[in-house]
Amino acid sequence: MKLHAVHLPLLPLGRLGMAAAMLISVAAWAQTPAGDAAAGRQKNSMCVGCHGIDGYKTAFPEVYNVPKIGGQHPAYIVKALQAYKSGDRNHPSMKGIAATLSDKDMADLAAYYGAGPGKVASK
Repeated sequence: MKLHAVHLPLLPLGRLGMAAAMLISVAAWAQTPAGDAAAGRQKNSMCVGCHGIDGYKTAFPEVYNVPKIGGQHPAYIVKALQAYKSGDRNHPSMKGIAATLSDKDMADLAAYYGAGPGKVASK
């Protein structure tokens, strides 16, 4: 028995795949719990020491510019914190801080920073 390769047109599958990826992304963003920016402001003492200082650089575990998170999309902030907590992202300080946060804490912090002015980290 001889098998034959099946050649499917790439354009329709590409559009279908792209549409599916977009729907999955929208669903993921939509599942982010609503946070309370006022509560997030009260919970940001562990964040502001690095993320609230223009041009701040940290020396642990290596020297780098700390990203500014004001104005970042709240769902992105929540996903990043969840990834630090689960170990999918690996930074010792962030992993330790995220480990102490509940889902509500993450949502509140994300609402606070997401509502703030966007800033770009200094180079």
